[in-house]
Amino acid sequence: MSREEAGVGRVVLAGAPLGNIGDASARLREVLASADVVAAEDTRRLSRLARDLGVTVRGRVVSYFEGNDERRTPELVEALAGGATVAVVTDGGMPSVSDPGFRLVRAALEAGYPVTAAPGPSAVTTALALSGLPSDRFVFEGFLPRTGSNRRSRLRELAAEPRTLVFFEAPHRIAGALTDLSATFGADRPAAVCRELTKTYEEIRRGTLAELAVWAAEGEPRGEITLVVGGAPAGPPARPADQELREAVAGREAAGDSRRDAIQAVAEEYGLKKRDVYHVVHSGQ
Repeated sequence: MSREEAGVGRVVLAGAPLGNIGDASARLREVLASADVVAAEDTRRLSRLARDLGVTVRGRVVSYFEGNDERRTPELVEALAGGATVAVVTDGGMPSVSDPGFRLVRAALEAGYPVTAAPGPSAVTTALALSGLPSDRFVFEGFLPRTGSNRRSRLRELAAEPRTLVFFEAPHRIAGALTDLSATFGADRPAAVCRELTKTYEEIRRGTLAELAVWAAEGEPRGEITLVVGGAPAGPPARPADQELREAVAGREAAGDSRRDAIQAVAEEYGLKKRDVYHVVHSGQ
């Protein structure tokens, strides 16, 4: 007899529509109506979703988001121990994919409780399919670091990745992210900004990173954004911009390196000759 048949609790990750309510599955309706506990990223959005679906949520509703998931997870595991079915639903897409849910999945599995899913829409694969970029192999990177220096550092690590990359980004950071991507990956790298997927004002903007950076700076795009970037082309990586090299040297100097050591380290990191980095740094003074 399985644990579920024996009345032992389980977790159900319920995929919610990205914006178009018509994308909701019959299983989502069933899960919301029958779960003993519904852990929702936003309880108000859950109420609207249930109303739009014509579903009555009879189970206990609790909030479960990034700021409280560590504290609330033990409570949900306790509910599992009592035989409850705990459904996890986010504002849109699949739970635990850059959204609440992963911590509960890990805790439930470690405690021996089954985890299943009522699959639904995903912004990652939707944007990838609409981008027009290669989709046979891709990498999902979630959200980039918030600060410019940390973001540029992460992008340098990804610059040579040959697979298509998918990112989530906030609208107030997309212009800066595209500018850094253009400087790090190369201005001509193809990309697509996918905004408000499946919603009334859905927009897919395709172009080079440089073109998209200009568009974002001028237009201040709003809404939820998924960014798809083409992988690195075959051959040697593009030489980084002079300003990026100067910032890399300055960062190492600020951390305590001498200028000589900082230039040496940056040259090795980017695969450049030391004298070339030296010239860039001193020509900018």
